Amino acid sequence: MFTLKRFHSSAIGRDRRGVTNMRIEWPTIAMMAACYGAWLAAGLFMWPAFPVLALLVMALTAALHSSLQHEVLHGHPTNKPWLNELLVGLLPLAPAYPYRRFKALHLRHHNDERLTDPYDDPESYYLDGRNWTQISKPLRLLLTINNTMLGRMVLGPLLMVWSFFTTELKLIAKGDVKVIVAWVLHVAGLILLAAVMHIVFDLPFWLYAATSGYIGMSIISVRTYCEHQAASDANHRSVIVEKSPLSVLFLNNNLHLVHHKAPTLAWYKLPALMREKRQEWVAMNDGYVYAGYIDIFKKFALRGKEPIVHPQFPDVKHSSTY
Repeated sequence: MFTLKRFHSSAIGRDRRGVTNMRIEWPTIAMMAACYGAWLAAGLFMWPAFPVLALLVMALTAALHSSLQHEVLHGHPTNKPWLNELLVGLLPLAPAYPYRRFKALHLRHHNDERLTDPYDDPESYYLDGRNWTQISKPLRLLLTINNTMLGRMVLGPLLMVWSFFTTELKLIAKGDVKVIVAWVLHVAGLILLAAVMHIVFDLPFWLYAATSGYIGMSIISVRTYCEHQAASDANHRSVIVEKSPLSVLFLNNNLHLVHHKAPTLAWYKLPALMREKRQEWVAMNDGYVYAGYIDIFKKFALRGKEPIVHPQFPDVKHSSTY
């Protein structure tokens, strides 16, 4: 029987005097260089002659940058948090979400015992039954469309940004210092990003945000659409999507159960861990496995994979039990 131990990324080095040495994960550094390099190449060389192609390439880099931010918030590619943040926060190619807010909310999401809970999991797409009955019919229609994979790709980014901004504004209005600082840093990064695009590329920031930024979120929504399902056993809630060309953009986060069980393991080590104990992983999540995203799209392009109302909260507001 496979016994899951707690997996960690490479340990922080210490010399014999106990002094902390610098840890650098070069595959992640290389991926960051490729991301920024492709973004620069698209702006410098493609945008003047092939603007549509340039925006599409930039959308891919925005999606990859989002995945890199996810890698960084889990402690990569160095053991210096300030340096890691600088690597993905200085030029926020995925402009919608401040890195620090993404980090805070995503680390809360990693409480597997509360995964998919519509109140305790900040990344849950479920509602409780009472909330569902109280929202307007037009919003119900939008959420029903958003519950399909095609709807999630087309409408999902707009709905996510609207919901996120609404919540963030309330926290800012209440004087939440951490939220305010996160947004100040993010806006500073956006100003620098917009300046680079205007001066170097002659590309309007609003156009980039509305096209490449939006499409980048749409690409990420392909991954997040099926990442979790409501289940009484916490191990059954996270998916495994075994093979996809998109795994490069997702930094192997398609192996989502493996990531949740080994959250500090570097992205490039996840496939080997998956191959090593594949049968045990599949047994662990009760066969919540897909061969690829094309299979998921064929099944759920126009119909919901999960109900919108969480099965544990069918007709009552928040409960302390799951």
